[in-house]
Amino acid sequence: MVEHHSHDPALTSIDLRVSFGAFVAVRDVSAVFRPGRRYALIGPNGAGKTTFLNALSGRQRASSGRVLLGERDITRLPAHQRLSAGMGRSFQIVNIFTELSVFENLCLAVQGAVYGSRQPWARRASGDARVMNAAHELAKQTGLEGFREVAASKLSHGDQRALELALALASNPSVLLLDEPLAGVGHGQVDQTMALIKRLSEGRTVLLVEHNMDAVMSFADEILVLDGGALLARGTPSEIRANASVRKAYLGE
Repeated sequence: MVEHHSHDPALTSIDLRVSFGAFVAVRDVSAVFRPGRRYALIGPNGAGKTTFLNALSGRQRASSGRVLLGERDITRLPAHQRLSAGMGRSFQIVNIFTELSVFENLCLAVQGAVYGSRQPWARRASGDARVMNAAHELAKQTGLEGFREVAASKLSHGDQRALELALALASNPSVLLLDEPLAGVGHGQVDQTMALIKRLSEGRTVLLVEHNMDAVMSFADEILVLDGGALLARGTPSEIRANASVRKAYLGE
């Protein structure tokens, strides 16, 4: 678990804009995310949700504006340096090494988190007690202990999501960005996946993009609504439910 001893923001976007030619995908979004709180980002298809996450995590260069992780300006940092600075990320499409075993996936992620650019590729992870212990702990935390020797491709979609979450946690991030973690998860595994996300969120700042409104409403302390790349509304789940602009833009009422 990540401990915070400050009321300073964990993550801040300031007038963040992403343009592709004349098209503005993210329109000057300013938002503050507090330590240890759970946030959800919703909006119609094409609202700019994933692009906003990409700009926060360094996978998409912002056209203008700034991103702060704590008090540190990370606007110009590439994605891998944001990772080592304390940011974790999962993706809409499962992002794992399918041909490797669960444990090999975990070892690689931990090795990257421990050594960064100094990664000792010549040394096998299986010979590194620090890496092995951390990988075992991640398997335990995410309920994958029984699947350590199983090829990642053989896991159910729900368990592949659990593995991806474990990889995102390898660097013990203080901020976790989750892009549609329920995409492709069977109906029977939705509750199990959300329970895992809630458990692993403890002590972290989490920003979740998700279309499953039941999951969003039960998970988030606060919800942000994007429409046309701009921040339309922000509030508690009950405030967002009652917001007429949100219902019109997103819920189709």
